[in-house]
Amino acid sequence: MNRPANSSIHHPGNELYDMGLDEIVNEPAVPEPELVGPKPGLLKRLHRRFSVLGLIGLVLVVFWMTIAVIGPWIAPYKSGALSSVDVFAGSSHAFLLGTDYLGRDMLSRILYGTRYTVGLALAAALMASLIGTCFGLIAAVSGRWVDEILSRLFDALISIPSKVLALVVIAAFGSSIPMLMGVAALAYIPGAFRISRSLAVNLMTLEYVQVARARGERLFYIARVEVLPNMIHPMLADFGLRFVFIVLLLSGLSFLGLGVQPPNADWGSLVRENIGGLSEGAPAVMMPAIAIATLTIGVNLLIDNLRRRGGRGQGAAQ
Repeated sequence: MNRPANSSIHHPGNELYDMGLDEIVNEPAVPEPELVGPKPGLLKRLHRRFSVLGLIGLVLVVFWMTIAVIGPWIAPYKSGALSSVDVFAGSSHAFLLGTDYLGRDMLSRILYGTRYTVGLALAAALMASLIGTCFGLIAAVSGRWVDEILSRLFDALISIPSKVLALVVIAAFGSSIPMLMGVAALAYIPGAFRISRSLAVNLMTLEYVQVARARGERLFYIARVEVLPNMIHPMLADFGLRFVFIVLLLSGLSFLGLGVQPPNADWGSLVRENIGGLSEGAPAVMMPAIAIATLTIGVNLLIDNLRRRGGRGQGAAQ
């Protein structure tokens, strides 16, 4: 069909005659609006990030961390108050976890002791991980002689068992809160050093680190920007393990009478004080031990979840 001579008459299809072929083909397409759905709720985000066991570990860790902060304020009795004439009493309305060998409320004693167990272990684990990671980075990015000196020094220190080192230091200098914190950190600094140095040495061989060195970047920049961010995830898992080890170490020292001293008490001290009620099945012995078990199990479950997520993330990246 021929094009109409009078093009002034408007018809619905006349625009196609007025436009060139290139204009028709190259006409920009109108982008479709993106459909933004509602953000997933907190429970869905947690389910994506954690497995079932990881969620259990997270709940246990958050619970005991919260108790360490607010425990003394929610305790029904003072820590050293003689609340009952019955010793090693069972659970009752007045004493939910029974009483200890002096008639003190065990729930209050555990709530007060959480601050010492969790607080000391957390502070010591932070010190051990930070100091060990710093020295590991220094050894990895520095020259051969610095690496050799630091490695041999920490190898000598790691050869001493942690409990033996703690017993010797506390027997020589006495038991106090700063001393317990320092000796627990000292016992686990070498392990954190070896893990961080191994990770940093492997990262130093990668291409982007070699490019940074070829650019003339300083060692501090390479360690802080190129190496440290890529070893955070495994070091967090190692920090969790250090925390568990230090909890067990401090509880063992308190059980031997070398940990937190009376009138204060941590969970290990509570087990030692009430060991005489073990034959009676008193809650005063069982509850502190259950508290230690739930804390360590919760941290281990959370660490296992972090490890699996880290492994999947690295595989996906590759």
